[in-house]
Amino acid sequence: YDHETQHAFVGDYSGQITLLKLEQNTCSVITTLKGHEGSISSLWWDPVQRLLFSGASDHSIIMWDIGGRKGRTLLLQGHQYVTVSYFSYMFFLKEVLNSCQSSNITYFCGPKKYRRCAPQWLESDSCQKCEQPFFWNIKQMWDTKTLGLRQHHCRKCGQAVCGKCSTKRSSYPIMGFEFQVRVCDSCFESIKDEDRTSLATFHEGKHNISHMSMDISRGLMVTCGSDRIVKIWDMTPVVGCSLATGFSSR
Repeated sequence: YDHETQHAFVGDYSGQITLLKLEQNTCSVITTLKGHEGSISSLWWDPVQRLLFSGASDHSIIMWDIGGRKGRTLLLQGHQYVTVSYFSYMFFLKEVLNSCQSSNITYFCGPKKYRRCAPQWLESDSCQKCEQPFFWNIKQMWDTKTLGLRQHHCRKCGQAVCGKCSTKRSSYPIMGFEFQVRVCDSCFESIKDEDRTSLATFHEGKHNISHMSMDISRGLMVTCGSDRIVKIWDMTPVVGCSLATGFSSR
């Protein structure tokens, strides 16, 4: 909820985020944000830069530029198999810390400076590489006497492709993909070895994290777990020792 504008963000199980305007006893829908493939599990709002962050069961975090009205501007793949449960954005560093429903903590370095957003997925009735029809394209299947193929999407270019044209998998951290994802064969050839260099660090929390909070001025992070344990972390080796002021490890 943004107190200044009286806007509320509501994430649902379909993966959509609805922006509402609350005025006295009335509520109106302003827009709907679509980008996740799984149910929304967490939202975080930066009222200064007017950025919205959403985490979901599709293992990803999306940054939405609400103030600039640019929609989705960044996608970060934080985990491979589990839901993103909580995260914190350090706005003057432009860096993200997030945790999942297991004990893993991921630290994304400088997302806005070093990254670019993954493309929106394109829609097509046939493969945009070999032009073979997808299984719902009845007319082209009839005309060409061929069986329809399953549709996939290349995470690098966003094109709709068939399985034969996207046999490769690759990480691509500059777009937020820290783990291997489907890419079309031509995009795979364009990815260099240095492009696969990770832009995140991964840390073991050693308990199932249900909540986290970061005090960047002192370099301290607190995690609360489902095991009823609260941990205080010295994060200065991760985010930079020069950021902590007046704190010494004990």
